[in-house]
Amino acid sequence: MSQTISPVIQAAELKHLLQTESIVFIDASNGPKAKANFLESHLAGARLVDLDTQLAEIPIDAAFGGRHPLPKIEVFGQLLGELGITPETHVVVYDDKNGSNAAARFWWMLRAVGHQKIQVLNGGLKEALKYELPMGNGEAEIVKTSAYPTTNWMLPLIEIEELARVSENDAYVVIDVRDAARYRGEVEPIDLVAGHIPGSINVPFTENLDAQGLFLPAEELRRKYHAILGDKKVENSIVHCGSGVTACHTLLAIAHAQLPLPRLYVGSWSEWSRNKL
Repeated sequence: MSQTISPVIQAAELKHLLQTESIVFIDASNGPKAKANFLESHLAGARLVDLDTQLAEIPIDAAFGGRHPLPKIEVFGQLLGELGITPETHVVVYDDKNGSNAAARFWWMLRAVGHQKIQVLNGGLKEALKYELPMGNGEAEIVKTSAYPTTNWMLPLIEIEELARVSENDAYVVIDVRDAARYRGEVEPIDLVAGHIPGSINVPFTENLDAQGLFLPAEELRRKYHAILGDKKVENSIVHCGSGVTACHTLLAIAHAQLPLPRLYVGSWSEWSRNKL
């Protein structure tokens, strides 16, 4: 996969970069207290995005696209303009979960519209505070631009019907990044039923991180995913999770390892479990 900058940036590197370059920060923290927490403290100038209403188009029925289907691409392009992001903007996104949740989803979406200068802050908000990066509060003043030019999602995707045909084919590898207990069907805290897609293997996204919540070194991730993906064609490699969000964390780890990106199954278990059982 060709890219001009690393998809992951270290807090120390970012602190140095801020001395010479203008950065647009995106805070992708989510949850019931995300807005209040953002107003209280965030990276200086950051703009808050909401996973449920801006990084997804919540469906009436999760059986059609899962719990977090992608929004219409032109709607996302409009959002980027409202955030002041142009094709030339250097964007750094973070969240309060070590970059493992909506920050990775925003990274994937921005890369998927062709944007090159997009990075995820390694360790997220915790690392920003540790390295004393400039902080602010309240609403950011945003200089809006015209809608970001978009055509179609440029990163590889797969839909449920194709996945159903190939998931148990030995020429394919389907990676389920959910926690092992959910994969084994022992618990299911969110979706209607427990279990996993037939033929899928479990590689929890949390295993991309070390004990401090930072990405493993790129070389280690490269060895790890090279062993998992083996000699499979990249188009035969598929990643999914519960609703297409944390799967993006594993895709980010694979990009960090400088390996070609597998296909994302956005509907993930939330869609599959409502159709194929």
